[in-house]
Amino acid sequence: MTSNAQVGSVSEARGPAPVSVLVVEDDATIRRAVQLALERYGYRVAVAADGLSGLEAFRAGAHDLLILDVMLPELDGIGLCRRIREESPVPVLMMSARGDALDVVAGLEAGADDYVIKPVDTGVMVARIRALLRRATFRPEAEGTAAGKPGRADHILVFGDLSVDTLGMEVRRAGETVSLTPTELRLLLEFAAAPGSVLDRRRLLRDVWDYGWEGDTRVVDLCVLRLRKKIGSGRIETVRGFGYKLVRG
Repeated sequence: MTSNAQVGSVSEARGPAPVSVLVVEDDATIRRAVQLALERYGYRVAVAADGLSGLEAFRAGAHDLLILDVMLPELDGIGLCRRIREESPVPVLMMSARGDALDVVAGLEAGADDYVIKPVDTGVMVARIRALLRRATFRPEAEGTAAGKPGRADHILVFGDLSVDTLGMEVRRAGETVSLTPTELRLLLEFAAAPGSVLDRRRLLRDVWDYGWEGDTRVVDLCVLRLRKKIGSGRIETVRGFGYKLVRG
């Protein structure tokens, strides 16, 4: 694991309790290195060495964020992520040893929010963790995205059979609650703030994933794909060569 001196070693505590991170990694050296690095930044870290143990640890404790290796014994990281997504929208960061495109795509399709490539740069990992945690606690009214939008009230945005409550952070489709991860919800809020407008992938990487550097646009495409499955395939249109837009009606 490498380090990045530009990211200060500060606590990421929410109030009196530090953020809890579960790391599931079968390589003992990497697992220990990640644990020590994150503890230096003020995180409380739990670890597991295989997928089944990771699932047990996830169910046994209240963790704010999970870091999963793709290649795990017993239950691989892709399968583990799918199992977790059946139970929780907790932020998930995947680690891939090869940076292989199939690993990355499979992890994101399974419901992961982002990924890092091993050997992991400490500064990059912490930056990704901070961005994921900001998404998980995001409230648009604090940033002025809820005011003056169409709908039954300023904080209720309505698009056909889809309604988005930006105060209650609740999404309904045909009256039924739609369960979204923090990243999916943040992505939908970006579209809902500018219905009918085309949002390009780079802008979405900046505003949703909070990237201050060049990121992988596949995370956008696959998150849009997951979101479409939940809110309706025709609700978000692809504008070839440009990006995506939310259909108003």
